[in-house]
Amino acid sequence: MEKRRYGRTDEMLSVIGFGGIVVMNTEPAEASRLVGEAVSKGVNYFDVAPSYGNAEACLGPALEPYRKDAFLACKTGKRDRAGAEAELHNSLQLLRTDHFDLYQLHGMTTQEDFDKATAPGGALEAFIAAREKGLIRHIGFSAHSAEIALKLMDHFDFDSVLFPINWVNYFEANFGPQVVARAEEKGVGRLALKAMARGHLIQGAAKTYAKCWYEPIDDPELALLSLRFTLSQPITAAVPPGDQTLFRLALSLAEKITPITEAEIQLLKEKAKESMPLFRLAAA
Repeated sequence: MEKRRYGRTDEMLSVIGFGGIVVMNTEPAEASRLVGEAVSKGVNYFDVAPSYGNAEACLGPALEPYRKDAFLACKTGKRDRAGAEAELHNSLQLLRTDHFDLYQLHGMTTQEDFDKATAPGGALEAFIAAREKGLIRHIGFSAHSAEIALKLMDHFDFDSVLFPINWVNYFEANFGPQVVARAEEKGVGRLALKAMARGHLIQGAAKTYAKCWYEPIDDPELALLSLRFTLSQPITAAVPPGDQTLFRLALSLAEKITPITEAEIQLLKEKAKESMPLFRLAAA
């Protein structure tokens, strides 16, 4: 699998990442099998969070045999220093590791999130202290707000941002290009969410994939086009949906990822009109 440089570092990450939700609610043998399958296909980037149910407890033992060669990212939804420190130590224990390669402020969406996390006594203080102690190597954040993502990058020298990079959001909501551009300008690493998302579920429609709150793309041809669009942007890696079937689909397509063409971009622009973007700019 292709690997790309992570931000300003010498770390090289697989272009397809393993989202911890894939192993949520699995038996130990199944979790080990899924992680082993991913590693055998070249995946070395793993991302998990306490909010993903029991994913940390499932991923820890499964990843342990491969930990020294893995880039392990975790997150905290806590916005205060004490809460973030407590959650960090609990996650380290569950994931059977003495450090995280990347620790992220999770789901930064509102002005309140920003104000609390960056204030004196906020979660960001815990991150800086943990890095000094060697408990984390790199500091990042995930966000579902372009405005907050931009503010965070202007406030602190983050190593990376994990953000929705998706063709429907790009073409129908202009959501994402400004975050990628600012991150590239500042040398902040770019990691992608929602590459294989089509859009919001139609009201009243049943969820086909229990672990997806949105409508994912499961058609192999469109899924490949979607991944190629996202990975044609100046980013390091994309984390597919947490459903096992969809993750395996992404793995099967990884070797077919090539730069997207202008004709294909025009095709996606037309198809984007059929979907409702998952995210929009606050002013839109």
